[in-house]
Amino acid sequence: MPELIVRREDRTGWILFSNPAKHNAVTYEMLTALPGAVEKHERDRAVRVIALAGEGKSFVSGADLSEYASIRGSHYAASSYGGALESVYSAFAAARKPTLAKIHGACMGIGLTIALCCDVRMVAENAQVSHPAARFGLGISWTSMRRLVALVGPGDAADLIFTARAISGQKAYKIGIASRVAADVDLDREFAEYCGAMADAAPLTLAAAKRAIVAALTDPAERNLKELQAIIEACNASDDYKEGLAAVREKRAPQFKGR
Repeated sequence: MPELIVRREDRTGWILFSNPAKHNAVTYEMLTALPGAVEKHERDRAVRVIALAGEGKSFVSGADLSEYASIRGSHYAASSYGGALESVYSAFAAARKPTLAKIHGACMGIGLTIALCCDVRMVAENAQVSHPAARFGLGISWTSMRRLVALVGPGDAADLIFTARAISGQKAYKIGIASRVAADVDLDREFAEYCGAMADAAPLTLAAAKRAIVAALTDPAERNLKELQAIIEACNASDDYKEGLAAVREKRAPQFKGR
């Protein structure tokens, strides 16, 4: 049965798309479960990073087409679906912990939309990345398009959307969809190492940096710069900052606690 698997491994909180019969096509139930999955890992103090991945041969092949008639078959239904997507965007933007997507195989349509919600994406060089909305006549949300344009620029965004073509993971990396690329056989290892390195970093610093990145992508009138400055100053007054300085003096690895 299609499901969203939520589990923790060491300091990484995993969210796994599992619909193997359809290359992890996302059902409406899986989509609406995403914000809660993010929140669960946010509450778990043992989790330092939140990672998204797909089970089996793909990340996400798109939305489950068998649900289109009932879930997106009318203007009203499509608007409700869009509301569910906005909840996903909000959950990822509000998360204090870094969010990462491990992309292999197919990353299409809503799979790409969800991956774009993450702070960082690592892609297998032979993955297939596309957004085929133009083949279905679907409108792409402003939130998703703004994120795509911010990453790749208007020209490459237009090329990807207007042609609905699939590009390789290597190409996705070159145009900026992914921050990192790995050989297919090395993806699991390199992603695990990357998560581990990020989990070693100071959590308060990462949270403050993430707030600044989100603010940079927000309309100026909606930015709360006073709140952002308070978060930055809290880093400088934290026990973790003292620990970081002590670790430098003592020539050892710091042990950050997130406070």
